[in-house]
Amino acid sequence: MKIQFVRVSLTGLLSLCVILPMGLKAQTKQAYTSLEDAIRSAGSLAGNAGPQSVNWTNGGNKYSFIDNDEIRSMDPQTLKDELIFSNKGFTFPGSTKPFNYESFQWSHDSKHLVFKANFRPIYRRSGVADYYIYDLESKQLKRAAKDARTAELSPDGKKVGMERDGNMFVYDFAAAKEKQLTADKTSENGTFNGHYDWVYEEEFGQAQAWNWSPDSRYMAFWQFNERPVPDFQMTNFEGNHPEQVHISIPQVGDPNPSVKIGVIDVATGKKVWMTPDETGDFYIPRIYWTSNPDVLALMTLNRAQNHMKLYFFNVKTGEHHVVLEEKNSTWVAIFNFYTNVNDMVYFPEKSKEFFWVSDRSGYYHIYRYGYDGKLINQVTKGNWDMIKVTGIDAEAKKIYYLSAESGGLYQEPYSINFDGSGETRLFTISGFHDVNMSPNTKYFLDTYSNHTTPTQVTLNDNKGKVLKTLVDNHEVSDYLKAHEYAPETQFKFTASDGAALDGFYIKPANFDPNKKYPLVLLVYGGPESHEIFDQFGTDTWAQWLAQNGYMVANVNNRGSANYGSGFMKSVYKQLGKLESSDFVDLARYLAKNMSVDSTKMAIMGTSYGGYSTTYTLLTHPGVFKVGIANSPVTDWRLYDDVYTERYMAPLNENKAGYIKSADMTYAANLKDHLLLIHSMSDDNVHPANTMQLLTALTNAGKDVDLRIYPPGAHGAAYNWQSYLLIENVSFQYLERYLKSNYDLPNLNEAK
Repeated sequence: MKIQFVRVSLTGLLSLCVILPMGLKAQTKQAYTSLEDAIRSAGSLAGNAGPQSVNWTNGGNKYSFIDNDEIRSMDPQTLKDELIFSNKGFTFPGSTKPFNYESFQWSHDSKHLVFKANFRPIYRRSGVADYYIYDLESKQLKRAAKDARTAELSPDGKKVGMERDGNMFVYDFAAAKEKQLTADKTSENGTFNGHYDWVYEEEFGQAQAWNWSPDSRYMAFWQFNERPVPDFQMTNFEGNHPEQVHISIPQVGDPNPSVKIGVIDVATGKKVWMTPDETGDFYIPRIYWTSNPDVLALMTLNRAQNHMKLYFFNVKTGEHHVVLEEKNSTWVAIFNFYTNVNDMVYFPEKSKEFFWVSDRSGYYHIYRYGYDGKLINQVTKGNWDMIKVTGIDAEAKKIYYLSAESGGLYQEPYSINFDGSGETRLFTISGFHDVNMSPNTKYFLDTYSNHTTPTQVTLNDNKGKVLKTLVDNHEVSDYLKAHEYAPETQFKFTASDGAALDGFYIKPANFDPNKKYPLVLLVYGGPESHEIFDQFGTDTWAQWLAQNGYMVANVNNRGSANYGSGFMKSVYKQLGKLESSDFVDLARYLAKNMSVDSTKMAIMGTSYGGYSTTYTLLTHPGVFKVGIANSPVTDWRLYDDVYTERYMAPLNENKAGYIKSADMTYAANLKDHLLLIHSMSDDNVHPANTMQLLTALTNAGKDVDLRIYPPGAHGAAYNWQSYLLIENVSFQYLERYLKSNYDLPNLNEAK
C-alpha cells in the first residue's frame, strides 16, 4: 500500500527532458502542447536532485557519489573532488562484455567497492544479482558472488557474506574459498534463510534479512517457515497457456509464517537460535547489534502490533532478557515508509545507551535508555512530532534530527544534547529538508525546497554552516520564466466536525475569480502518510490540469503523520470514514470560498488513493461527479495482514469495522461516474478487490467504466505506452464528465 507518488515514480519510464523553444516573444510563456509534453517536462520542474548514490566513507570524513557513470569522492574539509572509479575499459571478469552495475556499496574500511550487477527483480526491494569486489589499491575487479539475493563485505573487509537460494554463505578472500553456513532450505513455500517473504519485505520495509556483527565474527539472519501461509496466484494471460505466478501472501486473518533468528559463528559454523519468550502469533521486524560485540537486540511485535518488546540476547548462549517494553491502544510504530524512517530505536557505537522513539506523550519524541533498561530522560519534548533521527554523536552526547516543530507542513533539521538541553535549529530557511548526515556527524547534505523555491542542495557542517552549495537549480528558475506554471497555495480550514486541516490548491490558468471552475482532488490519504509539505510543486499532471482550466487540490487528511498521534491515529479501526469526510469538506470549502463549481468536482487516486476515491463516492454520493480509482483496495479483508491489522486490528477484534470500511457495503449508493483501473498482475492490491466490487455494483444495478492492463504491476502501468494511455484515458474521462466535452481526440489514431 505504498504508491502514493505513482506519477513521479513512473515518469522514470522515460527520459525526462525539455528543449526550450527558441525565439519566445517577451512576456510570452509557453503552455504544454499535449499531456505527453507535460509528462516529459517533469524533469524541468524537478531539476537537479544533487549528488546521487551518496555513501559516506573514511569514517564520515568524505562522501562518494555518482556523476555521469563515474564514482567520485568529495572531501568536505578541502572541498576537493576526485575520481574513485570509472567503468570505462573494464569488462566483466573472464569476458569481453563491458562492465556495468546496478548499485554499489563501500566496505567499512573504505578500501573496497562492492558492485551489484545483472540485477533481476523479485519483489519491490529485492532481486537476484551478481556481486563484484573492486580493490581501490590494486584496481582489480573480481566476482565475489553469483545469483545472490544479497551480499555484503564483512566490516573488516576480509570476507563477503551472502544469501543465495535460501541459504547463507561466506567467501573468504585469503582462502579464496566459499563456505556454506546453512543447508536447511526446502523451498520458497517451505523453509528458507536470509531473505524475507513477501509480506515482511513489503510491510516492514527491508530487503536484506541478515546482518554482520560489527566485529565480523557473526552473521545474524532470519529463518522463515512459509508452510502455513496461503498461496496467492496471478497471471498476465500471456501465451497459449498463461503461467500462474505463485506467492505466499497472508491476508487478514490468515496464518503468518513462523520466523526465528539465528546467529552463526562464521569461523566455527556454530549456530545459536535466539528464542524470545513469546507465544502465539508474533512478528520479529527488526534486529540490531549493540555496542557489546556478543549482544544482539531483537524486537518482537504481537500480531495486533500494539505491544512491542526489545530483547537483549547473548549470541553465544542464547540467554536473554527484555530491556524495553511498549504498549499502545492503537499501534506501536517501528518504522515509517512514507517519511523515510527505517528505525525507531538507535544503538550508537561506543555507548551503553540507546534511544527509542515513542508517541507515548501524544507526539513522537526521543527517549534515552541505559543498557539496564532504565529510562534516563526524555530528550525532545513539545506538542510537535520528532520525525527522524539523522545522526548521534555519542562522544559529544548530541543527537541530530528532523522535526515538525514549526508545524505539520515543515520538516527541518535540529540538534539537541542527550539530556534534552541545547536544542538548536540548524537551518533558518523554512520548508521541507531531507538530511543525509555523515556517520561521525561532522557534516551533512541538506536537500530542501519550499513552495516558492526549487530544490536546493548544500553541503554543511554540523552547526548548519553551508560549506558549499552543490545545486541551486537556476535552470528551473529560468524554465519558469519562459513556461506557464501555477504555484501551490497552502491554506488552513476547519472540517465540519471541527478538525483543523492543512490543504493546498492550484488555480487554473488565467484564473478569473468571477468564474466557476471544475475541481480535481488528487488524493492518497493512507495512515502515517503525508501528502502536503511546504515544498516546491513538481507534479506536471497537476500543472496540465491547471492549464486546461481545472482547480487542483489536496489535504493532509486525518491519518496523516506529523500532526501528533491523536490526529494520525484517529483513523484506527475505521479506515475510510474520517479521510472521506475530510475530502468532502475540502471540496465544499473550495466550492464556497474559491470559485469552484460544486456540480463539477472529481476525486482520483492510486492504491490507498484508489480506495479513498471509491469509498468517498460510495459513502458521500452526489458530492463528486467523477471518481477515477487506480488499483483500489475495496475490502480490507482482501489486503495483507501486516499492513491492515496494524491500522484495523485483527479481524476477530473488529469485524464490524471491516464491514463498515468495505466498499461493497455501500455499492447501492453509487450515483456518480466511476472509472476503475487495475492490473491482473498486481501482487500488492490483488485484482480480486476490483472484481468483487464490480460484482457488488452489478448486483446493485450500477454501471462503471473499467480498464484492465494485464501485465502491469501495482499502479497498472507496465511501460511508457501503458502509462501515457492511462493518463490520457483519465484526462478524457474528466473532460467528458466534468466539462461535457465530447469533442476529444481519438487515442487510437496513428501519431
